[in-house]
Amino acid sequence: MDELTRKSWQLRRDILEMMDRSKAGHVGGDLSVVDILNVLYNEVMNVSPENFGDENRDRFLLSKGHCADALFAVLGDCGFFDKREAIETFSQYGSRFIGHPNTEVNGIEINSGSLGHGLAIGVGMALAAKRKGRTYRTYVVLGDGEMAEGSNYEAMMAAAQYNLDNLCATVDLNGLQISGTTDEVMSTAPLNKKFEAFGWNVIEVVDGNNIDQLREAYAKAAEYKGKPSVVIAHTTKGKGVSFMENQISWHHGVMSSEQYQQAIAEIEEVLA
Repeated sequence: MDELTRKSWQLRRDILEMMDRSKAGHVGGDLSVVDILNVLYNEVMNVSPENFGDENRDRFLLSKGHCADALFAVLGDCGFFDKREAIETFSQYGSRFIGHPNTEVNGIEINSGSLGHGLAIGVGMALAAKRKGRTYRTYVVLGDGEMAEGSNYEAMMAAAQYNLDNLCATVDLNGLQISGTTDEVMSTAPLNKKFEAFGWNVIEVVDGNNIDQLREAYAKAAEYKGKPSVVIAHTTKGKGVSFMENQISWHHGVMSSEQYQQAIAEIEEVLA
């Protein structure tokens, strides 16, 4: 197991503790998206606690803001704030670590979570970089259920119209949302063909929880010129916890004490 893969499992452990303490959060999506966030923050993006005020830092937007728990875990691990504060106070009264990303927390660019808005804001940031001659790239992570929102398709058109090759979207495609499978609720398949039709460079990742496959995808996105890029990452909801994987009920669920202990034991077994 390489260092970054090990970090993903350690981050899963942090997320589970956060969920257990708060009795809140969207644990299934957190566990599917955490590998994406891990690779972006630790290998891909030019953003850190030290340069967060720099105009040329890369921008990151979590459009699927209900998975803020995973983002807080990654940001805390990267040193943007005390990780223990996020783990111990998430979603509790008076905490700045609420259920969606907000700018009270260092490292957060925008308040997000109203689904369908992140990509449009990312288009604006990427267009601003082009017009100002800035070198930063903008990265947006969306949920697959969120792709039913019409505002995303307006943003996709605009990104292609302005040749925003400094914009990289990622779809965390785990196939499940709160009320069923994405195919049952509002199918957006074939998502790759839709992005292609809107003028995007499409990169598919067969295993979106595989660190090496994600590395390769983001390297290809950074090299591509003339079009915005999208990484369609086929992930597993609840990845890493046997009773959560591919289960709709864990889109938003509260673990019992016994379930928490089992989940932690499974993570520790991988890390052993």
